[in-house]
Amino acid sequence: MNTNQSNNKSKQISVRASGRLHLGFLDLHGGFERKFGSLGLSITDVDTALTAEYADDIDVTGPSSERAENYAEQVLSHFGINGGVKMTINSAIPEHSGLGSGTQLSLAVSTAIANLYELNEQNPGRLAAILHRGARSGIGIGTFMHGGFIVDGGRGENTEVPPVISHMPFPEHWRIVLIFDDGAEGINGVPERRAFNTLPPMDETMSGLLCRLTLMQVLPAISEKDCARFGDAITRIQNIVGDYFADAQGGRYTSPYLKHILESMGNAGATGMGQSSWGPTGFAFFPDETLAFQALKKAREQWQSEPRLRFVMSKACNTKAKITLNDINLPLQNEDLKVTNL
Repeated sequence: MNTNQSNNKSKQISVRASGRLHLGFLDLHGGFERKFGSLGLSITDVDTALTAEYADDIDVTGPSSERAENYAEQVLSHFGINGGVKMTINSAIPEHSGLGSGTQLSLAVSTAIANLYELNEQNPGRLAAILHRGARSGIGIGTFMHGGFIVDGGRGENTEVPPVISHMPFPEHWRIVLIFDDGAEGINGVPERRAFNTLPPMDETMSGLLCRLTLMQVLPAISEKDCARFGDAITRIQNIVGDYFADAQGGRYTSPYLKHILESMGNAGATGMGQSSWGPTGFAFFPDETLAFQALKKAREQWQSEPRLRFVMSKACNTKAKITLNDINLPLQNEDLKVTNL
């Protein structure tokens, strides 16, 4: 494909995509010819942000630059683009932390290039498929497109990426304490594929319970802003899924500290808790900022002798990824900015 490069040289694209919590799978049995199905939440204070402009070659700097360069090469090659891209990664979700770093970076990179070169294909689902994202979960794609709380429908025989079947705004006043363990890493790559290929099918009754907890507790509790019922259901889902993956990840949680930290969070008023995806990042939901801050402060004091542990206050991000276009040859003014609809 030949592109009009002269139109691209004055453009700069900025993309900011929030991290996400993966709160569990729904059907690891697969008896209805669909498998997986996920629920998750877009969150603040952890994001991937980049800027991109035209270049003759590919030049990427910043955190996760090698990974971003690989995505850029794939996108440019797929669409037959002769030009390149100069890209600066201003912030990146920590890799292999369970917060969706790969999907958000791939979508940020591909969306920036699609806007820079004014490609006809700008749908995040298609871009994710091109970069082989969404193999099992559509949560990251859903949060990029919508923000808020997402449930995807898993994979069927003809599924390209798992479809979003529920999207809800999340209560703004609820808070989340994130627990980072910088000394551990979630399963990824070949070990992850091996785990999914070797674990036995989940008991059908257990899969049914997960779906029922989601439909009859989690989603109504979000709608009614009932943090206690929401948290109880999330904890039950987390315990079931964590125990299912225990053999692969060495227990219910990847981080050896998480069990005791979450118990402390529960005693401090957390309504729901668990581990995002393969971890090691843990989370605890609170009904308000006061309780969350008190628990955060207590945890920092209790675990201050462990420098590998970090605690961060977060909340839901109810907005989709932000894509901003401006002309680099003009002074940056409000009228030069445009937020692209996904």
